[in-house]
Amino acid sequence: MTRKTRRIDYWQDPAAPEPTSRKPSASVFVRDDQGRLLLLKRADNDLWTIPTGGVKKGETVGQTGVRECHEETGYHVEVVGLVGVFSSPDHVIVYMHGDRVDEVRQPVNVCLRARLIGGEARPEPSEATEIRWVDPEHLDDYGIHPAIRARIDHGLTSSEPQIL
Repeated sequence: MTRKTRRIDYWQDPAAPEPTSRKPSASVFVRDDQGRLLLLKRADNDLWTIPTGGVKKGETVGQTGVRECHEETGYHVEVVGLVGVFSSPDHVIVYMHGDRVDEVRQPVNVCLRARLIGGEARPEPSEATEIRWVDPEHLDDYGIHPAIRARIDHGLTSSEPQIL
């Protein structure tokens, strides 16, 4: 299968291209009753992440997090708090179609705490190739980008929102 869109994430890389845009996104930090964290494996870069997506016109950040979680995983969640706002210029994302660069983005992400209220695992093939509930002790076994890992680590260790 040939992927139309490819994503390349840079972190603290002086060779990263200069951003051409900044766009808001929302992610959701969801744990189940056993304390496991909801992760999905992205279809565009094969890295593990928490459900995340861009804020669309006409929706709130909270609505974005709920929608993206359902679209990417099949699970229904409700927002119950804030992990933090993450906007480090150390994170740059390049979106490509074939050999052509479409966008170089410096993300602004609002990471929300959410709780599972229903649904079942149903990965959307264009978004996620796998979905797993992962014990935090095993996170090091998963390829997670440092920018995403910072959100996860903060969500696991603090109830106070972080603004970066």
